[in-house]
Amino acid sequence: MISKSEYESIAQRALMYYEKIGIAITNEEKNRIEIADFGLNDIYSTGLQLITYVNTDRVCAKEMILLPYQTCPEHKHPTRKEIPGKEETFRCRFGTVYLYVEGEKIERPHCNPPCGSEEYYTVWKEIILTPGEQYTIYPDTLHWFQAGRLGAVISEFSTRSTDEADVFTDNRIIR
Repeated sequence: MISKSEYESIAQRALMYYEKIGIAITNEEKNRIEIADFGLNDIYSTGLQLITYVNTDRVCAKEMILLPYQTCPEHKHPTRKEIPGKEETFRCRFGTVYLYVEGEKIERPHCNPPCGSEEYYTVWKEIILTPGEQYTIYPDTLHWFQAGRLGAVISEFSTRSTDEADVFTDNRIIR
């Protein structure tokens, strides 16, 4: 778990990204930036900063920030009791996003998993997103993503988000 001072520092960095690219954030949203360290206590390697705008029974919209080379760990949004898992579209707004999904492994991926966690990264079909590009991830699809050297801002448009139901490849993760 991150300390309060570390939370505040990272939240300020996230706000700088929003400001830099002209995404208006209300004071209420600024006060509820989520900093996810996934219970691994290595936020700069494995983590994610986000604001959820809306999450209803049908739709969800978020703005996500990845710091330089920060990774959101491998996971999927499973179907549960006849309720389809989350379908999400990522649209890159700033930086470069290296997204990895199920499919044919490329020979030389641009990214490496965080040091010490390599065994928990199993999908290697690489999709590279730069500003204005987007990709849709369907339910029950393993995926993970990492920012390039500048960090990244990603808009997520999806069906209902139930983060507590996500299944991570790494059993050490707490969400």
